[in-house]
Amino acid sequence: MAIEIKIPTIGESITEVTLSAWRKENGEFVEEGDILCDIESDKATLELPSEVSGVLTKKVEAGTDLKIGALIGEIEEGVKKEVPSIPASKEKTIQHPSPAAAKILAEKNVDVNMVKGSGKDGRITKTDAINSNPPKQETVKSAPLPVHSTFTRGLKREKMTRLRKTIATRLTEAKNTTAMLTTFNEVDMKQVMDLRKKYKDAFEKKHSVKLGFMSFFTKACCMALKSYPMVNAQIDGEEFLIPDYVDMGISVSTDKGLVVPVVKNAESLNFAQLESEILRLAGKARDGKLSVEEMSGGTFTITNGGVFGSMLSTPILNIPQSAILGMHNIVERPWVVNGEIVIRPIMYVALSYDHRVVDGKDSVSFLKAVKEYMEDPSRMLLEV
Repeated sequence: MAIEIKIPTIGESITEVTLSAWRKENGEFVEEGDILCDIESDKATLELPSEVSGVLTKKVEAGTDLKIGALIGEIEEGVKKEVPSIPASKEKTIQHPSPAAAKILAEKNVDVNMVKGSGKDGRITKTDAINSNPPKQETVKSAPLPVHSTFTRGLKREKMTRLRKTIATRLTEAKNTTAMLTTFNEVDMKQVMDLRKKYKDAFEKKHSVKLGFMSFFTKACCMALKSYPMVNAQIDGEEFLIPDYVDMGISVSTDKGLVVPVVKNAESLNFAQLESEILRLAGKARDGKLSVEEMSGGTFTITNGGVFGSMLSTPILNIPQSAILGMHNIVERPWVVNGEIVIRPIMYVALSYDHRVVDGKDSVSFLKAVKEYMEDPSRMLLEV
């Protein structure tokens, strides 16, 4: 009995996907629960398991764009594929040269199966090897080489993945449909770095997760958003949607492109809970196993170009959100403290925002609040 394999319903807003890769070969016997293929939506890559055991017949090739519910293959339930045996009469007879003959044939680059042996039981003798003819080599006329012969001019054409196409569309839409501006500030990271250095071992021992900078910035943003809620708002027609919670998007770079999993109700989580959730989502993102729910509903986003060495950037909005915070690398710079110049670890931070929603005063004040929380992290612990 043939069981149809169809593209399942993935999420309410997803109507089309790409069958990015088959995991099993055509005609291969698969067990129930085996992963048949990878399905790529505009938000995540999902694995499609087999519901029964049997022989797979593919109906579409990898790389095909498909609608939800489309037929992609069948499984002949309970039938195993028989591998036909090669008749003995058609099997190749391997010739066995003598040691001396084998050496000569190797030097002449002659296949032993192309030489007829005159010795006992068809054995190839030294004389057979000497009389054998090496394979003909075609003479190709070479064109004159340019002066810089080490230069290449290869051109590779590669199809965009569905995720990459979606990223391109959304970024272009963000640039074309929002009044986007960026404001900048700088943060003295010494207090956070000292606190992290002092407690990182104890923190990891107690919570089984490392204490990083992302939880500090997430907590600082959540607290600043309480004071400046329009930075967390969105436009809906002629109205503003202003949530009293923070669903924090965390940009994660993967082999397939940038994805933004969402930490739900980040404002209610402590440092250990934030680090654990960020680590969990980042791991699933890099493995291509994020669910649609884990990618949906963000109200604000943090992106960290500093891990790649970026000094300063203007991050693009993750629409329909109205603001995004950009972190950058930490560099020791001259810094004035109480009238004296000292060397401090400084990070430039950037806030891109939609000026239709967020006024300049709120955007600058929000970023200043984040700076102040980061430079005095005890305020975040005391929530003052």
